[in-house]
Amino acid sequence: MAFAQEHVRPIEGAVATLGVSDRVAFLRKSYGLLGASLIVWAAATAYIFRYQTELSWKWSRWAVGNGGFNWLIVIGLLMASGMFAQWLARSNTSRAIQYVGLGIEVAAWTFLLQPLLWLLFMKFKPAGAQAILAQGTIATLVIFVGLTATVFITKKDFSFLRGVITVGMFAALGIIAGSIIFGFTLGLVFTGALIALLALKILYDTSLMLNYFPPTHYVSAALMLFGTVATLFWNIIIFLMRLRSD
Repeated sequence: MAFAQEHVRPIEGAVATLGVSDRVAFLRKSYGLLGASLIVWAAATAYIFRYQTELSWKWSRWAVGNGGFNWLIVIGLLMASGMFAQWLARSNTSRAIQYVGLGIEVAAWTFLLQPLLWLLFMKFKPAGAQAILAQGTIATLVIFVGLTATVFITKKDFSFLRGVITVGMFAALGIIAGSIIFGFTLGLVFTGALIALLALKILYDTSLMLNYFPPTHYVSAALMLFGTVATLFWNIIIFLMRLRSD
């Protein structure tokens, strides 16, 4: 969001103002990095869950312990690491530092997913858990690809969604914190609404990347999209689990 400005048209030097070949190069790098990051995330998550079981179990038990209050710490750490990672990814001094930022984001989400995997496999049989993961992956890809294509096909600037998304995200965080503090359960409606909000964020992020990111910041663009896709996947898995439980 750091590159967002109050302009009706793309800012000078942004990707949307470049020639076709330069735009294609930026998009190839951005989405190539996004794809590689998602693959690394999936592989690292599976490796820790299966081959570093004790580490995964101990971390997961701590993350969801203390009456759920540790989870507030985890969310806070994820947000802080995400901001730090994005700051590094926007570095103009070193490409290596930009990749470090992307690596931090992937690592943070690798550990965040561990408690969800334990809950998933403990609540459902392995076959059921694997089916939910497959369904969640397909649903995430369909939503992301469909909405990304919408931006490219319509060429509409969705940066006007910034206010709605910002208010919605803070409201969601407040509700999550309230559920932990006061002990009420978040149901299908809340998770569905959050998925819809994340769908809007995909539209916003894609427009932001095209209209306000300079062409040298493809690592930052990949990191931004990765965070949104990872959050979407997380909530779709939660939604499917609650749907199966009801």
